[in-house]
Amino acid sequence: MEENRPVKKRDTYKRLITFSEGIVLLAVEVYMFGIVWYRYYSDFIDIPFWRRGNWAVIGMYGLIVFLFTKLYGGYRVGFLRIIDVLYSQILSLLCANVVAYVQLCIICRDYVRPLMLIYLTIVEIIVILVWVFVCRFLYSIFYPPRQLLLVYGYKTPVEFIDKINARKDKYRIADRVHVSEGEKVLKEKILQSEGVIICETKAYIRNELVKFCFEHSIRSYVVPKLSDIIILGAEPIHLFDTPLLLSRNQGLTGEDMIGKRLMDIICALILLILASPFMLIIAVAIKLYDGGPVFYKQKRLTLNRKEFMILKFRSMRMDSEEQGAQLAKKHDDRITPVGRVIRKLHLDELPQLFNILKGDMSMVGPRPERPEIAELYEKEFPEFSYRLKMKAGLTGYAQVYGKYNTTPRDKVKLDLTYYEHYSIWLDIKLILLTFKILFQKENTEGIESNQTTAIRVEKGKRTEPVKTVLPEKPVDYDESEDAFY
Repeated sequence: MEENRPVKKRDTYKRLITFSEGIVLLAVEVYMFGIVWYRYYSDFIDIPFWRRGNWAVIGMYGLIVFLFTKLYGGYRVGFLRIIDVLYSQILSLLCANVVAYVQLCIICRDYVRPLMLIYLTIVEIIVILVWVFVCRFLYSIFYPPRQLLLVYGYKTPVEFIDKINARKDKYRIADRVHVSEGEKVLKEKILQSEGVIICETKAYIRNELVKFCFEHSIRSYVVPKLSDIIILGAEPIHLFDTPLLLSRNQGLTGEDMIGKRLMDIICALILLILASPFMLIIAVAIKLYDGGPVFYKQKRLTLNRKEFMILKFRSMRMDSEEQGAQLAKKHDDRITPVGRVIRKLHLDELPQLFNILKGDMSMVGPRPERPEIAELYEKEFPEFSYRLKMKAGLTGYAQVYGKYNTTPRDKVKLDLTYYEHYSIWLDIKLILLTFKILFQKENTEGIESNQTTAIRVEKGKRTEPVKTVLPEKPVDYDESEDAFY
Protein backbone atom coordinates (compact mmCIF):
# COMPACT_ATOMS: atom_id res chain seq x y z
CA MET A 1 0.00 0.00 0.00
CA GLU A 2 2.89 2.40 0.69
CA GLU A 3 3.99 2.63 -2.96
CA ASN A 4 0.44 3.59 -4.00
CA ARG A 5 0.21 6.61 -1.65
CA PRO A 6 2.08 9.12 -3.88
CA VAL A 7 -0.20 8.25 -6.78
CA LYS A 8 -3.26 8.76 -4.60
CA LYS A 9 -1.93 12.07 -3.33
CA ARG A 10 -1.42 13.30 -6.88
CA ASP A 11 -4.94 12.12 -7.77
CA THR A 12 -6.31 14.45 -5.09
CA TYR A 13 -5.09 17.47 -7.06
CA LYS A 14 -5.73 16.12 -10.58
CA ARG A 15 -8.96 18.06 -11.12
CA LEU A 16 -7.41 21.22 -9.73
CA ILE A 17 -4.42 20.88 -12.07
CA THR A 18 -6.54 20.26 -15.18
CA PHE A 19 -8.84 23.13 -14.18
CA SER A 20 -5.84 25.44 -13.83
CA GLU A 21 -4.55 24.37 -17.27
CA GLY A 22 -7.93 25.19 -18.79
CA ILE A 23 -8.04 28.58 -17.07
CA VAL A 24 -4.59 29.44 -18.49
CA LEU A 25 -5.70 28.66 -22.06
CA LEU A 26 -9.00 30.49 -21.63
CA ALA A 27 -7.21 33.55 -20.23
CA VAL A 28 -4.86 33.65 -23.24
CA GLU A 29 -7.80 33.35 -25.68
CA VAL A 30 -9.75 36.09 -23.91
CA TYR A 31 -6.66 38.34 -23.79
CA MET A 32 -6.09 37.97 -27.54
CA PHE A 33 -9.74 38.69 -28.29
CA GLY A 34 -9.51 41.74 -26.04
CA ILE A 35 -6.61 43.09 -28.09
CA VAL A 36 -8.57 42.59 -31.34
CA TRP A 37 -11.66 44.21 -29.81
CA TYR A 38 -9.87 47.30 -28.47
CA ARG A 39 -7.63 47.85 -31.52
CA TYR A 40 -10.11 47.09 -34.26
CA TYR A 41 -13.78 46.27 -33.67
CA SER A 42 -14.54 48.81 -30.91
CA ASP A 43 -14.02 51.61 -33.48
CA PHE A 44 -17.08 50.42 -35.41
CA ILE A 45 -19.45 51.52 -32.62
CA ASP A 46 -21.03 54.96 -33.05
CA ILE A 47 -20.94 55.62 -29.30
CA PRO A 48 -17.88 53.81 -27.87
CA PHE A 49 -18.29 51.71 -24.72
CA TRP A 50 -16.70 52.78 -21.46
CA ARG A 51 -14.76 50.30 -19.32
CA ARG A 52 -17.55 48.01 -18.18
CA GLY A 53 -19.09 47.86 -21.65
CA ASN A 54 -15.81 46.67 -23.16
CA TRP A 55 -15.32 44.22 -20.31
CA ALA A 56 -18.80 42.82 -20.90
CA VAL A 57 -18.06 42.13 -24.60
CA ILE A 58 -14.74 40.47 -23.79
CA GLY A 59 -16.25 38.54 -20.87
CA MET A 60 -19.10 37.29 -23.08
CA TYR A 61 -16.53 35.97 -25.57
CA GLY A 62 -14.75 34.12 -22.76
CA LEU A 63 -18.04 32.60 -21.59
CA ILE A 64 -18.93 31.43 -25.12
CA VAL A 65 -15.50 29.83 -25.61
CA PHE A 66 -15.70 28.14 -22.21
CA LEU A 67 -19.19 26.71 -22.79
CA PHE A 68 -18.37 25.26 -26.22
CA THR A 69 -15.04 23.84 -25.02
CA LYS A 70 -16.69 22.31 -21.95
CA LEU A 71 -19.46 20.80 -24.08
CA TYR A 72 -17.06 19.20 -26.57
CA GLY A 73 -14.61 18.01 -23.89
CA GLY A 74 -11.72 20.23 -24.94
CA TYR A 75 -10.39 20.52 -21.39
CA ARG A 76 -10.24 16.74 -20.80
CA VAL A 77 -6.55 16.42 -21.60
CA GLY A 78 -5.92 13.25 -19.61
CA PHE A 79 -9.25 11.61 -20.40
CA LEU A 80 -9.45 11.90 -24.19
CA ARG A 81 -6.81 10.93 -26.71
CA ILE A 82 -4.57 13.82 -27.76
CA ILE A 83 -6.10 13.94 -31.27
CA ASP A 84 -9.59 14.08 -29.75
CA VAL A 85 -8.61 16.96 -27.44
CA LEU A 86 -7.18 18.87 -30.41
CA TYR A 87 -10.29 18.20 -32.48
CA SER A 88 -12.57 19.25 -29.61
CA GLN A 89 -10.59 22.42 -28.92
CA ILE A 90 -10.49 23.54 -32.57
CA LEU A 91 -14.18 22.73 -33.14
CA SER A 92 -15.09 24.65 -29.97
CA LEU A 93 -13.01 27.64 -31.07
CA LEU A 94 -14.58 27.72 -34.54
CA CYS A 95 -18.10 27.54 -33.09
CA ALA A 96 -17.30 30.23 -30.51
CA ASN A 97 -15.78 32.57 -33.08
CA VAL A 98 -18.77 32.20 -35.41
CA VAL A 99 -21.05 33.15 -32.50
CA ALA A 100 -18.65 35.98 -31.60
CA TYR A 101 -18.84 37.34 -35.15
CA VAL A 102 -22.65 37.38 -34.99
CA GLN A 103 -22.35 39.12 -31.61
CA LEU A 104 -20.03 41.75 -33.10
CA CYS A 105 -22.42 42.41 -35.98
CA ILE A 106 -25.28 42.94 -33.52
CA ILE A 107 -23.21 45.26 -31.31
CA CYS A 108 -21.96 47.29 -34.27
CA ARG A 109 -25.42 47.25 -35.93
CA ASP A 110 -23.85 46.34 -39.25
CA TYR A 111 -21.88 43.58 -40.96
CA VAL A 112 -18.24 43.94 -39.91
CA ARG A 113 -15.26 42.61 -41.80
CA PRO A 114 -14.30 39.19 -40.35
CA LEU A 115 -10.64 39.37 -41.44
CA MET A 116 -9.26 40.24 -38.00
CA LEU A 117 -11.38 37.51 -36.42
CA ILE A 118 -9.98 35.03 -38.95
CA TYR A 119 -6.42 36.10 -38.06
CA LEU A 120 -7.32 35.72 -34.39
CA THR A 121 -8.65 32.21 -35.03
CA ILE A 122 -5.39 31.15 -36.73
CA VAL A 123 -3.27 32.48 -33.85
CA GLU A 124 -5.58 30.83 -31.29
CA ILE A 125 -5.26 27.47 -33.09
CA ILE A 126 -1.45 27.75 -32.85
CA VAL A 127 -1.77 28.51 -29.12
CA ILE A 128 -4.12 25.52 -28.71
CA LEU A 129 -1.62 23.19 -30.43
CA VAL A 130 1.14 24.27 -28.06
CA TRP A 131 -1.16 24.07 -25.02
CA VAL A 132 -2.44 20.57 -25.83
CA PHE A 133 0.99 19.03 -26.39
CA VAL A 134 2.53 20.69 -23.32
CA CYS A 135 -0.38 19.67 -21.07
CA ARG A 136 -0.39 16.12 -22.45
CA PHE A 137 3.36 15.83 -21.88
CA LEU A 138 3.04 17.03 -18.27
CA TYR A 139 0.05 14.75 -17.71
CA SER A 140 1.98 11.70 -18.95
CA ILE A 141 4.78 12.49 -16.47
CA PHE A 142 2.61 13.09 -13.40
CA TYR A 143 -0.13 10.60 -14.27
CA PRO A 144 1.29 7.55 -16.06
CA PRO A 145 -1.13 4.81 -17.21
CA ARG A 146 -2.98 3.34 -14.25
CA GLN A 147 -2.09 -0.31 -13.58
CA LEU A 148 -5.39 -2.16 -13.13
CA LEU A 149 -6.54 -5.55 -11.94
CA LEU A 150 -9.33 -7.13 -14.00
CA VAL A 151 -11.77 -9.25 -11.98
CA TYR A 152 -14.12 -11.25 -14.19
CA GLY A 153 -16.61 -14.09 -14.16
CA TYR A 154 -18.65 -16.20 -16.62
CA LYS A 155 -16.04 -16.05 -19.41
CA THR A 156 -12.84 -14.25 -20.37
CA PRO A 157 -13.91 -10.77 -21.57
CA VAL A 158 -11.52 -10.71 -24.54
CA GLU A 159 -13.44 -8.01 -26.40
CA PHE A 160 -13.49 -5.76 -23.33
CA ILE A 161 -9.74 -6.27 -22.80
CA ASP A 162 -9.15 -5.21 -26.41
CA LYS A 163 -11.06 -1.99 -25.73
CA ILE A 164 -8.96 -1.24 -22.65
CA ASN A 165 -5.76 -1.99 -24.59
CA ALA A 166 -6.81 0.60 -27.17
CA ARG A 167 -6.14 3.29 -24.52
CA LYS A 168 -2.75 2.23 -23.17
CA ASP A 169 -1.99 5.89 -22.57
CA LYS A 170 -4.54 5.83 -19.74
CA TYR A 171 -5.06 2.23 -18.56
CA ARG A 172 -3.06 -0.96 -18.51
CA ILE A 173 -4.36 -4.27 -17.26
CA ALA A 174 -1.43 -5.45 -15.14
CA ASP A 175 -3.15 -8.66 -14.00
CA ARG A 176 -6.48 -10.42 -14.15
CA VAL A 177 -8.17 -12.86 -11.85
CA HIS A 178 -11.21 -15.08 -12.20
CA VAL A 179 -13.80 -14.95 -9.40
CA SER A 180 -13.43 -18.72 -8.97
CA GLU A 181 -10.00 -18.04 -7.40
CA GLY A 182 -11.86 -17.22 -4.19
CA GLU A 183 -12.30 -14.34 -1.76
CA LYS A 184 -8.82 -14.46 -0.21
CA VAL A 185 -6.93 -14.33 -3.53
CA LEU A 186 -9.18 -11.59 -4.92
CA LYS A 187 -8.77 -9.31 -1.92
CA GLU A 188 -5.01 -9.83 -1.76
CA LYS A 189 -4.66 -8.85 -5.43
CA ILE A 190 -6.99 -5.87 -5.01
CA LEU A 191 -4.88 -4.51 -2.13
CA GLN A 192 -1.81 -4.62 -4.40
CA SER A 193 -3.51 -2.75 -7.26
CA GLU A 194 -3.92 0.91 -8.21
CA GLY A 195 -7.43 0.17 -9.37
CA VAL A 196 -9.85 -2.64 -10.14
CA ILE A 197 -12.15 -3.32 -13.09
CA ILE A 198 -15.06 -5.62 -12.23
CA CYS A 199 -16.57 -7.21 -15.31
CA GLU A 200 -19.21 -9.90 -15.93
CA THR A 201 -19.62 -11.14 -12.36
CA LYS A 202 -22.66 -11.99 -10.30
CA ALA A 203 -24.22 -8.95 -8.65
CA TYR A 204 -23.64 -9.99 -5.04
CA ILE A 205 -19.95 -10.69 -5.68
CA ARG A 206 -19.52 -7.37 -7.44
CA ASN A 207 -21.27 -5.53 -4.60
CA GLU A 208 -18.95 -7.02 -2.00
CA LEU A 209 -15.86 -6.16 -4.06
CA VAL A 210 -17.06 -2.58 -4.60
CA LYS A 211 -17.57 -2.17 -0.85
CA PHE A 212 -14.13 -3.66 -0.17
CA CYS A 213 -12.54 -1.18 -2.59
CA PHE A 214 -14.45 1.68 -0.96
CA GLU A 215 -13.31 0.59 2.50
CA HIS A 216 -9.66 0.60 1.41
CA SER A 217 -9.88 3.74 -0.80
CA ILE A 218 -8.99 1.81 -3.95
CA ARG A 219 -10.40 3.04 -7.25
CA SER A 220 -12.97 0.65 -8.79
CA TYR A 221 -14.49 0.52 -12.28
CA VAL A 222 -17.66 -1.49 -12.86
CA VAL A 223 -19.08 -2.63 -16.20
CA PRO A 224 -22.79 -1.93 -15.52
CA LYS A 225 -25.60 -4.38 -16.03
CA LEU A 226 -28.91 -3.21 -17.49
CA SER A 227 -30.47 -3.24 -14.03
CA ASP A 228 -27.70 -0.90 -12.81
CA ILE A 229 -28.54 1.63 -15.52
CA ILE A 230 -32.24 1.49 -14.62
CA ILE A 231 -31.42 2.06 -10.95
CA LEU A 232 -29.11 4.98 -11.81
CA GLY A 233 -32.12 6.78 -13.26
CA ALA A 234 -34.30 6.10 -10.22
CA GLU A 235 -35.80 8.83 -8.04
CA PRO A 236 -34.99 8.76 -4.31
CA ILE A 237 -38.09 8.55 -2.09
CA HIS A 238 -37.96 9.60 1.60
CA LEU A 239 -41.35 8.66 3.02
CA PHE A 240 -39.91 6.43 5.72
CA ASP A 241 -36.66 6.09 7.63
CA THR A 242 -35.64 3.52 5.01
CA PRO A 243 -34.70 5.16 1.69
CA LEU A 244 -36.45 3.92 -1.46
CA LEU A 245 -35.48 4.21 -5.12
CA LEU A 246 -38.40 4.61 -7.52
CA SER A 247 -38.10 3.58 -11.18
CA ARG A 248 -41.31 4.70 -12.87
CA ASN A 249 -40.62 2.77 -16.11
CA GLN A 250 -43.46 4.61 -17.87
CA GLY A 251 -41.50 6.53 -20.48
CA LEU A 252 -41.68 10.29 -21.00
CA THR A 253 -44.25 12.40 -19.17
CA GLY A 254 -46.93 14.30 -21.10
CA GLU A 255 -45.08 17.61 -20.85
CA ASP A 256 -41.83 15.91 -21.92
CA MET A 257 -43.51 14.48 -25.03
CA ILE A 258 -45.01 17.86 -25.99
CA GLY A 259 -41.70 19.68 -25.46
CA LYS A 260 -39.76 17.03 -27.37
CA ARG A 261 -42.19 17.11 -30.31
CA LEU A 262 -42.04 20.90 -30.55
CA MET A 263 -38.24 20.81 -30.52
CA ASP A 264 -38.28 18.10 -33.21
CA ILE A 265 -40.41 20.22 -35.54
CA ILE A 266 -38.42 23.42 -34.99
CA CYS A 267 -35.00 21.74 -35.36
CA ALA A 268 -36.06 19.70 -38.42
CA LEU A 269 -37.41 22.79 -40.23
CA ILE A 270 -34.29 24.86 -39.47
CA LEU A 271 -31.96 22.05 -40.56
CA LEU A 272 -33.95 21.43 -43.76
CA ILE A 273 -33.61 25.10 -44.72
CA LEU A 274 -29.88 25.16 -43.96
CA ALA A 275 -29.17 21.79 -45.59
CA SER A 276 -31.33 22.18 -48.71
CA PRO A 277 -28.43 23.37 -50.98
CA PHE A 278 -26.29 20.40 -49.92
CA MET A 279 -29.20 18.00 -50.35
CA LEU A 280 -29.71 19.24 -53.90
CA ILE A 281 -26.01 18.74 -54.75
CA ILE A 282 -26.04 15.21 -53.24
CA ALA A 283 -29.21 14.29 -55.17
CA VAL A 284 -27.68 15.43 -58.46
CA ALA A 285 -24.41 13.55 -57.75
CA ILE A 286 -26.23 10.28 -56.99
CA LYS A 287 -28.37 10.58 -60.13
CA LEU A 288 -25.42 11.37 -62.39
CA TYR A 289 -23.33 8.46 -61.07
CA ASP A 290 -25.53 5.53 -62.10
CA GLY A 291 -28.91 6.98 -63.05
CA GLY A 292 -30.61 5.12 -60.18
CA PRO A 293 -33.05 6.47 -57.59
CA VAL A 294 -31.80 9.27 -55.37
CA PHE A 295 -33.58 8.12 -52.22
CA TYR A 296 -33.63 4.76 -50.50
CA LYS A 297 -36.56 3.57 -48.43
CA GLN A 298 -36.29 0.84 -45.83
CA LYS A 299 -38.57 -0.59 -43.16
CA ARG A 300 -37.46 0.29 -39.62
CA LEU A 301 -38.81 0.03 -36.05
CA THR A 302 -39.74 2.89 -33.75
CA LEU A 303 -41.72 3.41 -30.51
CA ASN A 304 -43.72 0.34 -29.37
CA ARG A 305 -42.41 -1.69 -32.35
CA LYS A 306 -44.29 0.42 -34.87
CA GLU A 307 -42.89 -0.02 -38.39
CA PHE A 308 -42.20 2.91 -40.71
CA MET A 309 -40.30 3.58 -43.94
CA ILE A 310 -37.07 5.44 -43.28
CA LEU A 311 -35.82 7.80 -45.98
CA LYS A 312 -32.11 8.09 -46.82
CA PHE A 313 -29.91 9.16 -49.71
CA ARG A 314 -28.92 6.01 -51.59
CA SER A 315 -25.25 5.26 -50.89
CA MET A 316 -25.05 1.68 -52.25
CA ARG A 317 -25.54 -0.06 -55.56
CA MET A 318 -29.14 -0.84 -56.49
CA ASP A 319 -28.48 -4.61 -56.12
CA SER A 320 -26.82 -4.26 -52.71
CA GLU A 321 -29.22 -6.53 -50.82
CA GLU A 322 -29.95 -9.30 -53.27
CA GLN A 323 -28.54 -11.74 -50.67
CA GLY A 324 -30.69 -10.40 -47.83
CA ALA A 325 -30.47 -7.75 -45.10
CA GLN A 326 -27.02 -7.01 -43.74
CA LEU A 327 -25.17 -4.07 -42.23
CA ALA A 328 -22.44 -2.21 -44.08
CA LYS A 329 -19.01 -3.83 -43.72
CA LYS A 330 -15.55 -2.34 -43.56
CA HIS A 331 -14.38 -1.59 -47.13
CA ASP A 332 -17.81 -2.67 -48.42
CA ASP A 333 -17.69 -2.85 -52.24
CA ARG A 334 -21.46 -2.27 -52.43
CA ILE A 335 -20.96 1.40 -51.47
CA THR A 336 -20.69 3.78 -54.42
CA PRO A 337 -18.01 6.52 -54.63
CA VAL A 338 -20.66 9.16 -53.91
CA GLY A 339 -21.93 6.97 -51.07
CA ARG A 340 -18.51 6.79 -49.41
CA VAL A 341 -18.33 10.56 -49.16
CA ILE A 342 -21.83 11.15 -47.85
CA ARG A 343 -21.61 8.23 -45.40
CA LYS A 344 -18.34 9.53 -43.91
CA LEU A 345 -20.01 12.88 -43.30
CA HIS A 346 -23.36 11.31 -42.31
CA LEU A 347 -25.04 13.33 -45.06
CA ASP A 348 -26.95 10.26 -46.26
CA GLU A 349 -29.10 10.69 -43.14
CA LEU A 350 -30.41 14.18 -44.04
CA PRO A 351 -33.69 12.99 -45.69
CA GLN A 352 -34.70 11.58 -42.30
CA LEU A 353 -35.62 15.15 -41.38
CA PHE A 354 -38.83 14.43 -43.32
CA ASN A 355 -39.41 11.35 -41.12
CA ILE A 356 -39.03 13.62 -38.09
CA LEU A 357 -41.58 16.14 -39.41
CA LYS A 358 -43.96 13.27 -40.12
CA GLY A 359 -43.61 12.05 -36.53
CA ASP A 360 -42.06 8.62 -37.17
CA MET A 361 -38.75 9.72 -35.67
CA SER A 362 -37.37 12.23 -33.20
CA MET A 363 -34.23 14.34 -33.42
CA VAL A 364 -32.78 12.35 -30.50
CA GLY A 365 -33.46 8.70 -29.71
CA PRO A 366 -32.24 5.14 -30.40
CA ARG A 367 -31.09 4.43 -33.93
CA PRO A 368 -34.00 2.71 -35.73
CA GLU A 369 -33.22 -0.93 -36.49
CA ARG A 370 -34.52 -3.11 -39.30
CA PRO A 371 -37.19 -5.62 -38.12
CA GLU A 372 -35.30 -8.68 -39.37
CA ILE A 373 -31.99 -7.59 -37.79
CA ALA A 374 -33.74 -6.59 -34.55
CA GLU A 375 -35.26 -10.06 -34.42
CA LEU A 376 -31.79 -11.64 -34.70
CA TYR A 377 -30.47 -9.40 -31.93
CA GLU A 378 -33.40 -10.25 -29.65
CA LYS A 379 -32.75 -13.98 -30.05
CA GLU A 380 -29.20 -13.40 -28.84
CA PHE A 381 -30.13 -10.67 -26.34
CA PRO A 382 -33.88 -10.41 -25.52
CA GLU A 383 -33.45 -7.06 -23.73
CA PHE A 384 -32.66 -5.43 -27.10
CA SER A 385 -36.40 -4.71 -27.32
CA TYR A 386 -36.02 -2.22 -24.42
CA ARG A 387 -34.90 0.33 -27.02
CA LEU A 388 -38.45 0.37 -28.40
CA LYS A 389 -39.70 2.16 -25.28
CA MET A 390 -38.54 5.34 -27.08
CA LYS A 391 -39.19 6.88 -30.48
CA ALA A 392 -36.32 6.27 -32.90
CA GLY A 393 -33.92 9.18 -33.40
CA LEU A 394 -31.72 10.77 -36.05
CA THR A 395 -29.01 11.10 -33.43
CA GLY A 396 -28.83 9.82 -29.88
CA TYR A 397 -26.78 8.62 -26.94
CA ALA A 398 -25.58 5.45 -28.70
CA GLN A 399 -24.86 7.36 -31.92
CA VAL A 400 -22.72 9.94 -30.08
CA TYR A 401 -20.93 7.68 -27.60
CA GLY A 402 -20.96 4.45 -29.62
CA LYS A 403 -20.10 3.39 -33.15
CA TYR A 404 -21.88 1.94 -36.17
CA ASN A 405 -20.57 -1.52 -35.25
CA THR A 406 -21.23 -1.26 -31.47
CA THR A 407 -22.58 -4.57 -30.17
CA PRO A 408 -26.36 -4.88 -29.52
CA ARG A 409 -25.77 -5.32 -25.78
CA ASP A 410 -23.75 -2.10 -25.55
CA LYS A 411 -26.27 -0.23 -27.73
CA VAL A 412 -29.04 -1.12 -25.28
CA LYS A 413 -26.95 0.09 -22.34
CA LEU A 414 -26.26 3.41 -24.05
CA ASP A 415 -29.87 3.95 -25.18
CA LEU A 416 -31.21 2.95 -21.77
CA THR A 417 -28.89 5.52 -20.17
CA TYR A 418 -30.57 8.17 -22.34
CA TYR A 419 -34.03 6.85 -21.46
CA GLU A 420 -33.35 6.96 -17.73
CA HIS A 421 -31.76 10.43 -17.76
CA TYR A 422 -33.93 12.15 -20.37
CA SER A 423 -34.26 15.93 -20.29
CA ILE A 424 -34.66 18.61 -22.93
CA TRP A 425 -31.15 19.81 -22.04
CA LEU A 426 -29.74 16.34 -22.67
CA ASP A 427 -31.36 16.42 -26.13
CA ILE A 428 -29.77 19.80 -26.88
CA LYS A 429 -26.38 18.54 -25.67
CA LEU A 430 -26.57 15.40 -27.85
CA ILE A 431 -27.58 17.45 -30.91
CA LEU A 432 -24.58 19.73 -30.43
CA LEU A 433 -22.26 16.77 -29.78
CA THR A 434 -23.44 15.22 -33.05
CA PHE A 435 -21.52 17.90 -34.95
CA LYS A 436 -18.37 16.71 -33.17
CA ILE A 437 -18.64 13.13 -34.47
CA LEU A 438 -19.40 14.06 -38.09
CA PHE A 439 -15.71 13.94 -39.04
CA GLN A 440 -14.64 11.10 -36.76
CA LYS A 441 -13.97 8.06 -38.92
CA GLU A 442 -14.37 5.46 -36.13
CA ASN A 443 -18.05 6.38 -35.68
CA THR A 444 -18.86 5.15 -39.20
CA GLU A 445 -16.67 2.05 -39.01
CA GLY A 446 -18.51 -0.94 -40.48
CA ILE A 447 -18.73 -4.51 -39.24
CA GLU A 448 -16.17 -7.17 -40.21
CA SER A 449 -16.28 -8.73 -43.68
CA ASN A 450 -17.62 -12.09 -42.42
CA GLN A 451 -20.43 -10.56 -40.31
CA THR A 452 -23.95 -9.62 -41.41
CA THR A 453 -24.98 -7.98 -38.10
CA ALA A 454 -23.14 -6.39 -35.16
CA ILE A 455 -23.34 -9.64 -33.13
CA ARG A 456 -19.84 -10.87 -32.33
CA VAL A 457 -19.21 -14.55 -31.77
CA GLU A 458 -17.31 -16.15 -28.92
CA LYS A 459 -13.57 -16.78 -28.78
CA GLY A 460 -12.67 -19.36 -31.39
CA LYS A 461 -15.27 -17.90 -33.75
CA ARG A 462 -14.20 -14.29 -33.43
CA THR A 463 -14.40 -12.01 -36.43
CA GLU A 464 -11.52 -9.84 -35.24
CA PRO A 465 -8.01 -10.60 -34.00
CA VAL A 466 -7.39 -11.03 -30.30
CA LYS A 467 -4.79 -8.50 -29.15
CA THR A 468 -4.52 -9.37 -25.47
CA VAL A 469 -1.16 -10.66 -24.25
CA LEU A 470 -2.25 -11.47 -20.71
CA PRO A 471 -1.73 -15.00 -19.36
CA GLU A 472 -4.66 -17.35 -19.83
CA LYS A 473 -7.10 -18.01 -16.98
CA PRO A 474 -9.85 -20.62 -16.76
CA VAL A 475 -12.83 -19.82 -18.97
CA ASP A 476 -15.26 -22.65 -18.33
CA TYR A 477 -16.35 -23.19 -14.75
CA ASP A 478 -19.34 -24.05 -12.60
CA GLU A 479 -21.00 -20.75 -11.65
CA SER A 480 -21.72 -22.10 -8.16
CA GLU A 481 -17.96 -22.04 -7.47
CA ASP A 482 -17.85 -18.24 -7.38
CA ALA A 483 -20.21 -18.09 -4.39
CA PHE A 484 -17.55 -17.39 -1.78
CA TYR A 485 -19.82 -15.13 0.35
